[in-house]
Amino acid sequence: MTASVPGHSPALGVAVLGYSFMGKAHSNAWRNVNAFYDTPAVAQRLLVGSDRERVAEAAGRYGWSESSTDWRSVLERDDIQIVDICTPGHLHAELAITALEAGKHVIVEKPLANTVGEAERMAGAAVRARERGIQSMIGFNYRRVPALAQARSMIAAGKLGTIRQLKLAYLQDWLADEQAPMTWRLRRESAGSGALGDLASHAVDQIRFLLGAEVQSVSATVHTFVTERPGPAGTEAVTVDDAAWATLRLDSGAVASLEVSRMASGRKNALQIEIYGSGGHLRFDLENLNELHHYDTAAPPELQGPARILVTDPAHPYAGSWWPPGHILGWDHTFTSQAADFLRSLGSGASPEPSFEDGLEVQKVLDAVERSAARSGATVDLSLPTMTPRS
Repeated sequence: MTASVPGHSPALGVAVLGYSFMGKAHSNAWRNVNAFYDTPAVAQRLLVGSDRERVAEAAGRYGWSESSTDWRSVLERDDIQIVDICTPGHLHAELAITALEAGKHVIVEKPLANTVGEAERMAGAAVRARERGIQSMIGFNYRRVPALAQARSMIAAGKLGTIRQLKLAYLQDWLADEQAPMTWRLRRESAGSGALGDLASHAVDQIRFLLGAEVQSVSATVHTFVTERPGPAGTEAVTVDDAAWATLRLDSGAVASLEVSRMASGRKNALQIEIYGSGGHLRFDLENLNELHHYDTAAPPELQGPARILVTDPAHPYAGSWWPPGHILGWDHTFTSQAADFLRSLGSGASPEPSFEDGLEVQKVLDAVERSAARSGATVDLSLPTMTPRS
């Protein structure tokens, strides 16, 4: 735990809600952020979970001062200023809105919510809280991958010319085994959707992050390959998608193809992005996250060919806070950099990015994919109001 320094502002107290996969990743970030970034000091006050013994054990391992099974106790504590929500999606809206109304700064793991209606309520609460100086952010951690931040800078500088087309695929295989057990991520009531919310949310956010473009229309299909899974009480029905495919037309004029799957045998965590413009292309694969490949059409014909950029130099985004050039970063570093960006925003008074409003825009695209798939791939125009009831 980071203590406050005499002569400096007291440390900002943090509480993380959730102690499993994402709770562990976020805990690691809060434990390390002040060691690598010049940001306001933080103190790991409280880890919250539903199982008293397990959350207490996790709190000890992750560096938290206390643990609790009562998330509402966070709202009453003056020594906690930041609430970091790493729970299943069906809990996001209540937790985030209540915390913001209680005057806590809030981070929420992606996707923002399970429905557009919930996301709209969360975005509205964030706007009202911002007027009182209370900040919020959604956790799209891949914005902090140095190679992707570098790609964004190159695109903004015109290195690719006019962007014409994109190919985005996020492929994993942790459900490829038909006997893989049931989990909350396979139940619509808790997860909202399957590969769509879990993986496509990152891909859609990268379109907006890298290009600054919005999705105008969607034509899509989704599929569940394994419809039943073994659960604690016997076989359970899988009520979310295993995979999804979509064609996205952007307001910039570019067209993107999207594929996401948790059934892609041999792919462990492959977020693959290809961006093609009139002046060249960029390629990225999360399984080699320190590398960015750039093709420049302006190079002499005899020198043309994709160049491999090792994005570990101090001049590259985020990399300068870590190790000497060539000493590569990993997936976990993105969460530490995310925490640093959030703390810097709190210190400067700026609004953190990506905002809840950004999360809402991604949620609208995910919703459009499902609506298109329900209509056999019919194009859904996001500029038109939806007729689907919202919860």
